[in-house]
Amino acid sequence: MKAGPILGSALLLLSLGATLAPTPAARAATSITFWVRSSEASTAQPLVKAYNATHATQVVLNLIPDAQFAQKFSIAKAGGTVPDAAAVDLVTMPTYAAAGQMMDITSWAHSLPHFAQLSPSHVRMSTYKGVLYGVPFDAESSILLYNKGIFQRAGLNPNQPPTNWAQMEADARKITALGNGIKGIYFSGSCASCNAFEFTPLIWADGGDVLNADGTKATLTSPAVKDALSFYHRMWAEGLMPAGAQTDTGANFVGGFTTGKVGMVALGQFAIGLTAYLAPKIQVGVGYLPGKTGGWSSFAGGNVIGIPAGSAHVQEAKAFIAWILSTGTQTKLFAQAGHIPVRTDLAANVYSKNDPRYLVANLALTRGRNPYSLHYAALFNDPNGPWGALIHQAVFGGNIDQAIATAQQSFTKIINS
Repeated sequence: MKAGPILGSALLLLSLGATLAPTPAARAATSITFWVRSSEASTAQPLVKAYNATHATQVVLNLIPDAQFAQKFSIAKAGGTVPDAAAVDLVTMPTYAAAGQMMDITSWAHSLPHFAQLSPSHVRMSTYKGVLYGVPFDAESSILLYNKGIFQRAGLNPNQPPTNWAQMEADARKITALGNGIKGIYFSGSCASCNAFEFTPLIWADGGDVLNADGTKATLTSPAVKDALSFYHRMWAEGLMPAGAQTDTGANFVGGFTTGKVGMVALGQFAIGLTAYLAPKIQVGVGYLPGKTGGWSSFAGGNVIGIPAGSAHVQEAKAFIAWILSTGTQTKLFAQAGHIPVRTDLAANVYSKNDPRYLVANLALTRGRNPYSLHYAALFNDPNGPWGALIHQAVFGGNIDQAIATAQQSFTKIINS
């Protein structure tokens, strides 16, 4: 089994440190500053180390605590001390672009040889009013993970994940019937951001959406939204989910599955390797997050990278970004380390072919989507915001129509603020 993103990155970093030490000429070269959120250290550190070992221009990596990133970025912009390159959460890029904090890279990006193969949702989220302000930096995709051992014990085919909601519900019922505290499916019911990642794909796969294309209108009254909420409520009401799902604020986002007491969970590609590390006895199967009657979708996670307005080393920053997107970097420093390549033409590579589970996750990115909004954090990430309230009230309370009506009003108020 492949090491996975966390262990793979650590091993790769050690390897790079031993074999790709910077030359004396490189140490004396021009440097550029690169800001990344601390949570992306496992991706950014090996990249910067490899780049510095092979290029005259040196990249100085600055890891910023996630909660402080936006504020520090704004302060730097106001003070004229912006970094030369910055990777930001792709769902927040429209906000940075609208505030004039990022540079227009449209023409340059379109000249890249593999621009057409870049993750579609990353490109979409980097576009504001027809102007492109970023390209993909790293990626994650939401997929269905399932416990093959539990599937087999429940009389299910361990090599056949469910492909529609009726199958998921039936599988969850058979798994729960095993008893001994085993439940069919798990989700972090009180984690708003988790449920943007794992729940919206069910809606998209059923032909619905939560916002219109430019984020100016809430579309929670779509029948697909009610269908998806009703689907989860039925499984909760029937006892197919652990009781702890109701109060989980994300602390057990992965832990709910690694207990070995859960049959299915919607997580990201990262959880394949993490589960192998935390619970090596669990045989992990993967599938796509399906629609009501078939089809599938995925939430595109990760970051986009751009050049802040006011950068002092634009050409050097472009060279660094182009190197990140190159075939060699995407293969050796992403795919080999268990990360998803941000280019769709590299989804099938020598590493994902060796473990088809990673190929599923890589291909999921080709249909990855995101809600586009200048108010994403207030709508979907705020633990006291309307998205989390909608999920919690509908799934656990059961008054789905009222929950949708309230959320639609709250979404509209925030969007129009």
